[in-house]
Amino acid sequence: MVKLKKLAVCCGGTGGHFFPGLSIARVFKEQGGEVLLLLSGIHAVEQCKIAESAGVPALALPEMPHYSKHPIRFVLGFLRGCIQAEKALKKFSPQAMLAMGSFAALPVVRAAVKCRIPLFLHDGNARIGKANRFFSRWAKFMGSAFPAVNSDACRCPVEAVGMPLRPELDKLAKLEKTAALDAVNREFGSDFSTEYPLILITGGSLGAAVFNTVLPQAFTRIGTGFQVVHLTGRGKLAEAEKIYRGAKFPYLLRESTGKMGELLAASDLVFSRSGGSTAAELALFGKPSVLIPYPFAAEGHQLDNARYFESGDGAVVVENPDLTVENAEKLLLDYLNDPAKWQKQGDNMYQLARKGAANIMLTKIDGMI
Repeated sequence: MVKLKKLAVCCGGTGGHFFPGLSIARVFKEQGGEVLLLLSGIHAVEQCKIAESAGVPALALPEMPHYSKHPIRFVLGFLRGCIQAEKALKKFSPQAMLAMGSFAALPVVRAAVKCRIPLFLHDGNARIGKANRFFSRWAKFMGSAFPAVNSDACRCPVEAVGMPLRPELDKLAKLEKTAALDAVNREFGSDFSTEYPLILITGGSLGAAVFNTVLPQAFTRIGTGFQVVHLTGRGKLAEAEKIYRGAKFPYLLRESTGKMGELLAASDLVFSRSGGSTAAELALFGKPSVLIPYPFAAEGHQLDNARYFESGDGAVVVENPDLTVENAEKLLLDYLNDPAKWQKQGDNMYQLARKGAANIMLTKIDGMI
């Protein structure tokens, strides 16, 4: 018998915490449960609007900027957040609280502990972050997106349950290549063909020189035999366009897109960072991938994520300083010369994916309350 009827989910900080939490909330609501999303951090108001547009009730708590940059505002935001979170939890009366990481979640975690609501955690990376390691002293269980390399640093049981992804991605991941390519062409007004492989480059929202300079230089040196979709990140479109200008292969440049699922389904090879959600999506779609971890990610967690897939022969990992024009050229030529070898890696990537993560996490919570 299902015991879990009411669940509160706290998402603090960046989209890497928010979107997996929203995915769990959506799945739980679709199953008939009552859910409340408590949002903390500098993006809380914007995230609240996104949640409510998805039909998930949400509450934006006071802004709590990073302590080292704004200590007074941090303390004031924390105190106000604690009061509002406690009030909201007492009114909603959930059977469990699920926190998705980040110290921005501290007011909600404190309120849950004070109200004696069972606390559960989820971490979106292979290396459990500082916040979740700290919160683990009060938690009953922590799920991680990938097998954790530092689970012994936590004070609660830790188990890899997978990364909760947007439910609609499951359907998009099953799209045939032709249908996916047609969807991309309709969306972007492009004219990509099934005759040549489609290479997707996505370096994150801020962009990076290795993606926007090194890769275009390498690809234009090769010349033809492939097609490129390149997501440059905010404010980096012109920089990349200068290098692509005159390229002999078809290409499409965008700063970002809301159609990542369609692009992944249509792509044959992906050059990407290895944040938790990104890596999990690549695995779900079974895409041959070159992962270039963000070198300044906290405690090197993107490298840990990438190494997990590399260890299962699911991806090629190239650290940021090693992605030279020459190395990038060799990687693409290797793919073009032996795509079957790379697709085998994509198949391995798919086998490493942990599907149905939201349901698995909810089942864990239900069994422990």
